[in-house]
Amino acid sequence: MFKIFLNRPVLATVISILLVILGVLGLSKLPLQQFPDIAPPAVQVMAFYPGANAETVLRSVAPSLEEAINGVENMSYMSSTASNDGSLVITVYFKLGTNPDQAAVNVQNRVSQATSQLPTEVVQAGITTAKQQNSLIMVVDLFTDDEKNYDQTFLANYAQINIIPDIKRIPGVGSATIFGGNKDYSMRVWLNPSKMATYGLTPKEVMAVIQDKNLEAAPGKFGESSKESFEYVITYKGKLNKPEEYGEMVIKANADGSILRLKDLARIEFGAYSYTNFTRVNGKPGINIGVVQLAGSNSNQIQIAIAKLMEKSAKNFPKGVK
Repeated sequence: MFKIFLNRPVLATVISILLVILGVLGLSKLPLQQFPDIAPPAVQVMAFYPGANAETVLRSVAPSLEEAINGVENMSYMSSTASNDGSLVITVYFKLGTNPDQAAVNVQNRVSQATSQLPTEVVQAGITTAKQQNSLIMVVDLFTDDEKNYDQTFLANYAQINIIPDIKRIPGVGSATIFGGNKDYSMRVWLNPSKMATYGLTPKEVMAVIQDKNLEAAPGKFGESSKESFEYVITYKGKLNKPEEYGEMVIKANADGSILRLKDLARIEFGAYSYTNFTRVNGKPGINIGVVQLAGSNSNQIQIAIAKLMEKSAKNFPKGVK
């Protein structure tokens, strides 16, 4: 057979050229990866218990959810992780070939059955069920050179509003999450234990007063069903948004006419929801955004799309943010 090519050099040259052309075409047209899924489909259930530590979460939240989820159709096994910031993540793994969409629906139905057994604070915070892979495909870093004007809380909220929604809209992205706990802007109330003991109050009583005096409601109208010529819509300020306004809340009124206000037993400030973690990028305040892909998606295409998105978004960053 080799003699044929040795005796016919022109034929050998033509075949070689054809092979090179086919190789170039294949390099540019064939998919980068075309393998069957080897990782089992997974569904994550995320819950949050404000103010609780990991032990409390595992004792009061995890058992109810695990018992309800256990035995869902095509389930292989599940794992649970609780943190001291009050978060709980339950990952449910399914057999290969299971439809991840149907698996997520089945898990959500089981979670709904367990909500009545969970603490009220957990239900109010919300329980999230989402299908996704089990490992990160990339981490996006955001940091600032201007530490006087921008801190980690600002970066987290900026990303939550301007970056993460765009990342989640990229095809194939399962979730995009900021590491280091919830950094949403919140009104922080730091209670003084000695003053609380002096006035005979508990944190739960103070929380009840704050919730009662800080709410959104529909106050209604005046003159809607009467014969009056005018109809008035009642408006009111709604939720408070300044530390000074929270400080004026009346916590307790005594028989002698004296009044105990929130500012008398607490320090109130506008800050982050959680201070459990602090992140630095290249030695400067920053955040890390972890991206997880959906089952069956192409990780390389997702990374390219996110890189283009960040390059475009960087043009609108505040000065000093990178």
